[in-house]
Amino acid sequence: MTVHRMMGIETEYGVLQPGQPMANPMALSAAVVVAYAQTVGEGATARWDYEGEDPLADARGFRLDRAAAHPDQLTDSPAERAATLGRFHRRRPGVDEPASAATSLVLTNGARLYVDHAHPEYSSPEVTGPRDAVRWDRAGEEVMRRAAAALAAEPAMPDVALYKNNVDGKGQSYGTHENYLMDRDVPFGDVVRYLTPFLVTRQVFTGAGRVGLGQRSEVPGFQLSQRADYIENDVGLETTFNRPIINTRDEPHADAARYRRLHVIVGDANLLEVATWLKLATTSLVLWLLEQDAVPLALDAMALDDAVAETRLVSHDTTLTHRLTLADGRQMTALEIQRVYLDVIRDALGDDVDAETRAVLDRWDSLLTRLGKDPMSCAAEVEWVAKLRLLEGMRRRDGIGWDDPRLAALDLQWSDVRPERSIYQRLAASGAVEILVSADEVAEAVHAAPVDTRAWFRGETIRRYGAGVAAAGWESVVLDVPGEEHLVRLPMAEPARGSREHVGEALDASADVATLLEELRRRHG
Repeated sequence: MTVHRMMGIETEYGVLQPGQPMANPMALSAAVVVAYAQTVGEGATARWDYEGEDPLADARGFRLDRAAAHPDQLTDSPAERAATLGRFHRRRPGVDEPASAATSLVLTNGARLYVDHAHPEYSSPEVTGPRDAVRWDRAGEEVMRRAAAALAAEPAMPDVALYKNNVDGKGQSYGTHENYLMDRDVPFGDVVRYLTPFLVTRQVFTGAGRVGLGQRSEVPGFQLSQRADYIENDVGLETTFNRPIINTRDEPHADAARYRRLHVIVGDANLLEVATWLKLATTSLVLWLLEQDAVPLALDAMALDDAVAETRLVSHDTTLTHRLTLADGRQMTALEIQRVYLDVIRDALGDDVDAETRAVLDRWDSLLTRLGKDPMSCAAEVEWVAKLRLLEGMRRRDGIGWDDPRLAALDLQWSDVRPERSIYQRLAASGAVEILVSADEVAEAVHAAPVDTRAWFRGETIRRYGAGVAAAGWESVVLDVPGEEHLVRLPMAEPARGSREHVGEALDASADVATLLEELRRRHG
């Protein structure tokens, strides 16, 4: 009875070359990743292991034919997706290398840094709870800051600006994807039925705020969510087009007989830590409820008449008074629907909960109450509120409308990863937003992996053995062992195994990968 489970966040960062609007974003993204690789030296030799990835498997029980798939969906095949990234390097047996020498890195903190489509992406390591998710997500921001700084220090290299946001204001959106490991025994139909109303309405406290309405900001105004206008379908496999509320990619990166990885693509890239924390925590609690196989009838009545339309309507209503139409004809506000979820989960949990779960329930309750009375009272915790308060102050001071380009410029500057340019960082430095994890914790997480998941083994092998690790993925580490005829793939289908407690002694006893392999065989078979 806890908020804790395996989870993580993938964030594609916006990328620009100031003064060069036509600069190739894929080339800029590659330059960012290569620059970071140069800062970590020997730790940047491991490549990504694509073994076991299957992005065309659909949770509804079928697999999309490869010939019918959009190239963006072929994330398991860098050879098919990366032709524009340059020459191919030689492939070592069992390891499918990406197109450029350092455009896909496995970091010592267990994360992945790579070029995804036209953006640099940081995929955090697996963590066991929402506060750790915040910590390693913040570490990703620092990785991107260091990468941009390293690139700027290189003579004749382009000046690149990176943004933790989800829209470019010109019709394009890029993702911040949440991942939750859940029990496969939960029918996927239940995931769709019960999670949809929750995801549509949680933007009242998870939205990052956005200047402009419509995919191309064609209507002046402000809305709760950066992602909402780009949601076009209820359920589907796609992530870069025809984006659904419920994504059906069935790629667990774990024992497929036991687990499902729920891939949530409707969320925003948050800078406010409380927003990230609650986004992960409340969603995890809804999944916990589904795993109990005893969903109360109150949630059966939450089905929406038109979930896609309501996603946009909720986002466009900063008064939080819009009434969503339910399938049975009733109407409720997003705050009221969220209150139903909170009450149902609190009743199901009872009093036997850990401290973080109790804190989540209390904060969820408090925010719903305060948002209903005075949204501005939540500016230290809810990102869209913090951003709106700043923008409204500028509008009053300068007497400008929502179509003024200065507002869009401030919206972009809000998410700049450079502390000296970031509006958010100024607010954080002034104490105007609530901070959950310390700067020291973030600095450590840039290099160190979570100790309680398989990410620890992944990151530590790279840190300790350098070139002895040929590749790594979510489910495996591939060793280049002298004397072995082939590369040795170590499977890691159980995310809780590979923790420091599980394999720490074996690593401590091993000076090289050959000794490590012997130790693992001796200790674990």
